[in-house]
Amino acid sequence: MKTSLLTFTAGLALVAASAQADEVRVYNWSDYIDESLLEKFEEETGIDLIYDVFDSNEVLETKMLAGGSGYDVVVPTGTFLQRQIAAGAFQKLDKSKLPNIDNMWDVISERTAKYDPGNEYAINYMWGTTGLGVNVPKVKEILGEDAPIDSWDLVFKPENMEKLAECGVYFLDAPSEMIPAALQYIGEDPDSHDPDVIAKAEPVYMAIRPYISKFHSSEYINALANGDICVAVGWSGDVLQARDRAAEADNGVEVAYNAPKEGAQMWFDEMAIPVDAPNPDAAHTFLNFIMDPENMAAASNYVYYANGNKASQEFLAEDVIGDPAIYPSEEALGNLFTTTPYEPKVQRVVTRLWTKIKSGS
Repeated sequence: MKTSLLTFTAGLALVAASAQADEVRVYNWSDYIDESLLEKFEEETGIDLIYDVFDSNEVLETKMLAGGSGYDVVVPTGTFLQRQIAAGAFQKLDKSKLPNIDNMWDVISERTAKYDPGNEYAINYMWGTTGLGVNVPKVKEILGEDAPIDSWDLVFKPENMEKLAECGVYFLDAPSEMIPAALQYIGEDPDSHDPDVIAKAEPVYMAIRPYISKFHSSEYINALANGDICVAVGWSGDVLQARDRAAEADNGVEVAYNAPKEGAQMWFDEMAIPVDAPNPDAAHTFLNFIMDPENMAAASNYVYYANGNKASQEFLAEDVIGDPAIYPSEEALGNLFTTTPYEPKVQRVVTRLWTKIKSGS
């Protein structure tokens, strides 16, 4: 799951000798692909690629449900995909145009079928967990050597947060992930759609709200890497990008990622074709390109997220495939939970609650 409404266009206008090439418009999370793949796609296919980015499912959903997004491929997270399929926002994939679909990983496809039965509307791009990004030396300096860096206690215990506030703590601005995390922490069903259960997240957050520096779904990457904050509740690959940026800068910042031992949310970012896509044929060409094992591996090696392509694994860098923070063990996988989308009435409850939590009143 991935990162302000930055928009950029990746495309060296490749013009065919006799006629102008096709065009495909892709809307993906920011910082979420090796940009050399965009150039490679254009060179190999002769299709001009317009590539724009977003950093929240809510922004994407607003475009999708309004209709006429103008995009050929979009990348919602599984829970949002499910709701958008129900709303008629996507067209079924023509799998006869996707020979590389045989490369996909059944372990992940079985899980994504929860959101897209039969995986008829989407392919998995990346998947990961939501957990804790920590500046280890700084946190241990403040909380001691036994600081609970692998537990939700780190951020949900007010006495810890009060101390950590001096070095900065960011939370994702993502209610569909932050509310379930709080419910998991207090022993409730993280996938509950009962407003009375969801309401139990409020006191958890209000007790720590004074100590949260910011709610943002992308700024924490650089903030962690630069040492501007010491803790972020964020997405696994983002935190690992921060870790590597800090290491490259050799700035003395040591970042680690942990999926909390009490249980962390597992999410799936899915590539789908809008029902009114201007160029569905080119969209299928793009999806098939992405499902090429070496291309998918290049994307994972760049963004430090696991992908749903089994055939890509032989091309993954060792620090990706060999990192349990990216590809968890079978035992760790069993400790991860998934959620389902809120129906509209419950979504309004969650939105109001999150607005109240962010405002602190």
